[in-house]
Amino acid sequence: MKNLGFGMMRLPVISGPTDFDYKQLNDMVDAFLDAGYTYFDTSFVYHDGKSEEAVRKALVERHPRDSYTVATKFPTFMEIPEEKIEETFQSQLDHLGVEYVDYYLLHNIQNVYYDGYDGKGGIVKTTNLFDHAKKWKEDGKIRHLGISFHSSARLLDRVLTEHPEIEFVQIALNPIDWDSELVQAGLCYDVIRKHGRKVVIMEAVKGGGLAKLPEEAEKLLKAAHPDWSIASWSVRFCLDLDDVIAVLSGMSTLEQVKDNTATSNSAEKLSDEDRKVLAEAMRIYRESAPIKQSEIDKYKGLIYHGVPVSAILQAYSICQIQPDPGFSDDNNYLKNAFAEAEHVDFHAGLEKQEVITEDGRDITEMVEKAVAWLTENSF
Repeated sequence: MKNLGFGMMRLPVISGPTDFDYKQLNDMVDAFLDAGYTYFDTSFVYHDGKSEEAVRKALVERHPRDSYTVATKFPTFMEIPEEKIEETFQSQLDHLGVEYVDYYLLHNIQNVYYDGYDGKGGIVKTTNLFDHAKKWKEDGKIRHLGISFHSSARLLDRVLTEHPEIEFVQIALNPIDWDSELVQAGLCYDVIRKHGRKVVIMEAVKGGGLAKLPEEAEKLLKAAHPDWSIASWSVRFCLDLDDVIAVLSGMSTLEQVKDNTATSNSAEKLSDEDRKVLAEAMRIYRESAPIKQSEIDKYKGLIYHGVPVSAILQAYSICQIQPDPGFSDDNNYLKNAFAEAEHVDFHAGLEKQEVITEDGRDITEMVEKAVAWLTENSF
């Protein structure tokens, strides 16, 4: 179970996002490697485009190349034109100071970048991005090609069918997203395994949102395992899964590195009773949201512009109890759901559509409020 990964998205800084605290960062990298872990994950855009450089200085220039593996990502969402793709990729190799990348991902594959809002082809297809990536692998500049993914299991099934060159998929996965109607972590995990590909897990603690739960939920978990931290339950849930290359944790301090590696080192398979306790804790967590899951369940079967109303309300409500509601993974999925269902861009505005329950209640205003918030906070 030594598959913990070091996410280089929230590195220690002295002042701004690019003023790295290299003394602490170097110690963090060393401690991670000393604990027997090797997977470092970055991207073209983290820390205002300087994370790859930080990886070079703290890791690549200080440790033998065969002692670690590096993952980075091509920014599909920046919609870089065809003529700039090769230049962008080469700049990543230069920033990292490496001749090849161990795990290279096309960053943020989702409906609007894969199919476009019209369903005819987004930036991924119009720039032939997969063809570029296959060539980089043929040239030895990529060891393993993958994608990070933020859309439905249905789209993922199609992407993996159309692109057998994809070896692994990075998805948001944790105990609360496992059965989320929009994030669909469990369904996406099953699709990946059905296609025989490997998994990288991000958002294992949901951006810190699962590190602190309602008092009733925490009491349940502590009664089962007094020595486990609340966050470690989510990490253990992910470490327990099969075919996982790495479970990423965005670490910001040396203490976090030590805690996470200690958790991973001591992690054991969750028992059936552990899973029941965790499921009950997640039920309590959902019931603590502004719109309780028990209320959302009453709206099953209602549709708003092709998207289940229960999915919209669930995503909106769970965002509100995150440490940073505007940066929760849920709010990145609704635009793709609308694009997939009706080929519409929700930023352009949606036509008025009433939502009436079976017993005649008009919940249109509640649904529109949720859609408006998710639209404003999508990224």
